Amino acid sequence: MKNLFKLMMVALTAVALNACSTMSNNTATPERYGDLHFDNKAPIPLLVKTINIKSEFTPSFTRPNVEHLFPVSIEKTAKTWAKERLEAADLSSNRTAEFVIQDASVTATEEKAEKLFTKDSVKYHATLKVMLRVLDNQSSGQTSVEAYRDLIMPVDTSIEDKEKHWNEMVANLFHSFDDYMEANARKYLNMYIKDDKSVTQF
Repeated sequence: MKNLFKLMMVALTAVALNACSTMSNNTATPERYGDLHFDNKAPIPLLVKTINIKSEFTPSFTRPNVEHLFPVSIEKTAKTWAKERLEAADLSSNRTAEFVIQDASVTATEEKAEKLFTKDSVKYHATLKVMLRVLDNQSSGQTSVEAYRDLIMPVDTSIEDKEKHWNEMVANLFHSFDDYMEANARKYLNMYIKDDKSVTQF
């Protein structure tokens, strides 16, 4: 039974989130964008001694990848999320939690206009894939979320407008990620959350 429990925990499926929006090339006031924060919500209290935040993502800095051009980094924001939304709430235990960023990329693909006198466009595709797992001597559990956002804008969009829409894209990505990662943690890792009274059957 113990081995079956462990196997089922490892086999949890990810939640995929997908959204697409189209932006017009409207004039925007140049802005500078600060880092996103999540400390307006109560942290998720994990029954672990430590929480290790890791990143397996390595930006290529070459097309079609463009995440390095974004004013707000998806990878850095994911680390901020883990620091502000996860809490080690059992310092006497031997358990550890790992928050692993597996993908934090953005790609850009030029799309030719299908009609005359219509501008070509660029489609930006952002991906955030994260795994959260708890390890101890007897059992382990994990869950993951894979979130997507698509954004389309004219190819000649100004850098000011691009940054504005990119920033909105990242904010929307993390709004969905925040909701689904907390829901996943409370559903699949509920036995490792302090004062959680629910029981999940496998």
